[in-house]
Amino acid sequence: MNEYLLLMHRDATDLQLADDPARWEQYLDHLRGTGLFDGGSAIGRGEEHKQHASVQPARSRLDGFIRVRADSLESARQFLTGNPVYEAGGTVEIRELPKG
Repeated sequence: MNEYLLLMHRDATDLQLADDPARWEQYLDHLRGTGLFDGGSAIGRGEEHKQHASVQPARSRLDGFIRVRADSLESARQFLTGNPVYEAGGTVEIRELPKG
């Protein structure tokens, strides 16, 4: 079984839907019920650091992440259904975590 991150971007066309606490509770309850949910969190503001450059505010539109387990990238797509950001027209990246 592989591990994946679902990375939610702050680009939903309906931010009220994407931020709805009741929808998030329902979605997270569903994920917990699968037995394949390994946590997640909102992502706050931050900084970008680069050697020999001044510190800049983080420019990423990443707003949160969810960690899940699935057999393949294709099967990890099942976790998009019900995701409030995805359902509100926003971007959710799915990234595989390398085994190491």
